[in-house]
Amino acid sequence: MKTIGAAILFALVSPPAFAQAKDKAPNPDRPLLATFCDAADIKGSSCRRAKAYPGRKRCDVKLRPDRYSGKFLADGSTLLVVSYESGCEAHANDFGGSVIFEQKDGGAIFNGYQPGLQVNDCITLVRNDKQDRLICITGHIGQGHLESGVAEMVFTRDFSKTIDMSLNYFVTGEDAVGAYGSNVVDCKETSKYFGFARLGAGPGPDTVAVEIAHADKATIETACTKGFPKPKQLFGELGPSEAYVPPGHEKKARFVIDLTTSKAAPEAEFGKR
Repeated sequence: MKTIGAAILFALVSPPAFAQAKDKAPNPDRPLLATFCDAADIKGSSCRRAKAYPGRKRCDVKLRPDRYSGKFLADGSTLLVVSYESGCEAHANDFGGSVIFEQKDGGAIFNGYQPGLQVNDCITLVRNDKQDRLICITGHIGQGHLESGVAEMVFTRDFSKTIDMSLNYFVTGEDAVGAYGSNVVDCKETSKYFGFARLGAGPGPDTVAVEIAHADKATIETACTKGFPKPKQLFGELGPSEAYVPPGHEKKARFVIDLTTSKAAPEAEFGKR
């Protein structure tokens, strides 16, 4: 009886073996990584040795959460584009790029790497019944200058069936705070864009809306006449006919970009054209 009682007590206080083992959630990136990486080289969202990496024998690839799916090719094929990081890529390529997969029959077929082209802040728009558009905010910083823009990721398939990506810009801007401690305008300009945020669908077909940090005509006139208070730290010297627009003195407004004409207009004025 004592033995039976002890066994019952042990069973009551000890959790079942299956309860002690923590269920591991399946890795959603593993099927994608397996298309270009051996199973032994996969850990989490990373592949320590990606196959067929451009010009390299051994490169790591880490898939990022940024990814978009759509019919981005003219033939109506559905693609999945996933941003990645890689130690093989230099700062000039923003330390990574995108991996392209073609989606068929519920699976993903690896189609190649696109170093330097990342899809971090994008939206998908319908172009027509057979094709979608991938519109993104892009950016690259070099020597303190952040060059950015709103662009379309253009996809083409060559004779070897390889899919390539390129950028078609609608608007561009430059933030020079990292280089000079302030943004800079040319007094001959009537407007200048510094940066973009909050990309979304526009009010009509073939339009997008985006918040633009900018200097309008009035801002440039103030900078070039009375001037704004100078930041505590400034670097370098102004060129001829240039003036400072320090952080906090730029304007921010939502603009609508017409993707057909590449013209941007304040959202409040767009419907008045």
